Amino acid sequence: MSRLSDTGPVFGRRDPDERGYFGEFGGRFMPETLIAPVEALEAAYFDARRDPAFVDRLRFLLATFVGRPTPLHEAVRAAGDSGVRLFLKREDLAHTGAHKINNALGQALLAKRMGKKRVVAETGAGQHGVATATSCALLGLECHVYMGAEDMRRQALNVVRMQLLGATVRQVDSGSKTLKDAINEAMRDWVANVGDTYYLLGSALGPHPYPLMVREFQSVIGREARRQMLDQVGRLPDIVVACVGGGSNAIGIFDAFVNDTSVRLIGVEAGGERIAPGRHAARFAGGSTGVLQGTRTFVLQDDAGNIELTHSISAGLDYAAVGPEHAWLRDLGRTEYSYITDAEALDGFQALARFEGILPALESAHAVAYTMRLAKEVADDAVILINLSGRGDKDVQSVVEALR
Repeated sequence: MSRLSDTGPVFGRRDPDERGYFGEFGGRFMPETLIAPVEALEAAYFDARRDPAFVDRLRFLLATFVGRPTPLHEAVRAAGDSGVRLFLKREDLAHTGAHKINNALGQALLAKRMGKKRVVAETGAGQHGVATATSCALLGLECHVYMGAEDMRRQALNVVRMQLLGATVRQVDSGSKTLKDAINEAMRDWVANVGDTYYLLGSALGPHPYPLMVREFQSVIGREARRQMLDQVGRLPDIVVACVGGGSNAIGIFDAFVNDTSVRLIGVEAGGERIAPGRHAARFAGGSTGVLQGTRTFVLQDDAGNIELTHSISAGLDYAAVGPEHAWLRDLGRTEYSYITDAEALDGFQALARFEGILPALESAHAVAYTMRLAKEVADDAVILINLSGRGDKDVQSVVEALR
């Protein structure tokens, strides 16, 4: 099988219902001014995914521009003497340094197909912003990225990268000055400029069809990993682990294993400092069903429905809601979710650096830290697959400050 035929998303396998719901989660909650644009986006997306020319163009660019397939690496030293075989899906080796490019490129191609000239996006850790700026530069689209002031401070390197790629980075000073606030401002921009502007949402969140689109563009991760496990190990993993902020990298790798009920699927949220209001971002540990920024899902909110502040050492996990498909899969009992604290994530970061020569993103370090704990509890011959969603260059200064 050729490399190009192996590379790309799989479309149309597990759609939500006609209203955009996965079970009781999902849907569309948006201002009236965006109903028509979102319906037009849905029609354009379903048309594009049926078009062999669009699919082939995306697969070609994923192979020749992004560098897919990304490799599968067995982390022998990190596994130590536990008896467990530990594998890393190396999304940190994709162009721009994270999984975000898979979705950004797919949506940028869709924007181009729809005749849009201008793209707006939000970013927390900066990787989605970099991926969007990269895709816009490749395709000749004007790019504006909204980013919270706190995240700009934590992710200064990625701010410079976006600017060098030609994007305008717009600082957001409202609220907690993090991802939730950046999404608010990006959506306001979209409402004001809907005629020529495409909103390129970075995670499996927002109104339908965004959760579906993002999952399908990220499904290339799971498709490759499944084939690579069979080729290199001769069987599927016992457990797949991924960090969960909005949830795009996790849903991307889970997608290929959902029907394999022997494979445990575990998402790892940000436990922050402790599970107390405003000190974490573990939605399944401290949240409840609610609506945030276009979708019904699990949300960190108080008894009156006010959205709580969040905290994580990782900017990419610092968000008050989780993707609706994650909430649905958990409701079905198909996926499990746990959390890792800031301190534990730092341990995971340092362990992977010292044992494997890999600096993981702090987001990915949550999955690494959880797996290190899990390896002590499972059978000696267990095979565990971690989605290493991004590289940690952007987080070095944050790690240095935290270790002080």
